[in-house]
Amino acid sequence: MVKVIGKGSSGIVQLVQHKWTSQFFALKVIQMNIEESARKAITQELKINQSSQCPYVVMCYQSFYDNGAISIILEYMDGGSLADFLKSVKKISEPCLAAICKQVLKGLLYLHHEKHIIHRDLKPSNLLINHRGEVKITDFGVSAIMQSTSGQANTFVGTYNYMSPERISGGQYDYKSDIWSLGLVLLEFATGEFSITPPVPDEGWTNVYELMVAIVDQPPPSAPPDQFSPEFCSFISACVQKDPKDRQSAHELMKHPFMNMYEDQHVDLSSYFTNAGSLATL
Repeated sequence: MVKVIGKGSSGIVQLVQHKWTSQFFALKVIQMNIEESARKAITQELKINQSSQCPYVVMCYQSFYDNGAISIILEYMDGGSLADFLKSVKKISEPCLAAICKQVLKGLLYLHHEKHIIHRDLKPSNLLINHRGEVKITDFGVSAIMQSTSGQANTFVGTYNYMSPERISGGQYDYKSDIWSLGLVLLEFATGEFSITPPVPDEGWTNVYELMVAIVDQPPPSAPPDQFSPEFCSFISACVQKDPKDRQSAHELMKHPFMNMYEDQHVDLSSYFTNAGSLATL
């Protein structure tokens, strides 16, 4: 092990180096004391991850269950997460957002239409970046595992922020629940702030249930039209419709005008991630 590079509700992530090739990997270790039947379900879920080959999804090389913990060997993304990056830059401009969003949508297209997977936990810390300007989705299998494993309900603490109204209400949900999450994530990147406001803005949320009620009952958030282009405002609106039937799919969003409006600017995310943020150094 080289160092710990991440800690979350589901476990820790360590930077590790292969003894023979010197290649770096991320090792995610999730502590889980569970029954045999649940362990088999998890093993199956992780096998699906290992078969995933998409440039917009973090590669899972191997996984194993040992001594009450699941260990997953993942592709190492040296820029960390977009959650960390946002802390550094405060806000992300529209041209860069469009370039980032295009990669995330391609990752969602792959998960939704080729793997038939709902991510369930799309958030800034699950979008990883590297010095090549790549943006990749991670943790898409882990979120499903957490959901399906009995006694693991607390693993969702802190991730209700981006959860769709229909999921919070306990209703049926599909791929469109990931689109709601995408809309909230992009709006946060653009404004620098989480977009659902508490009853008394200066005091924050008193508890998670207050937040959940707000997501279900408040009108959906929107991009301030005096600060952003009509195309971006329209894109966010297409993502955060309260009724999932009114939300656009990843496929439809790829054709949205916002996706192409900055193409002539040739946005260089590689330089942006390297210069604006603080890329991880070994």
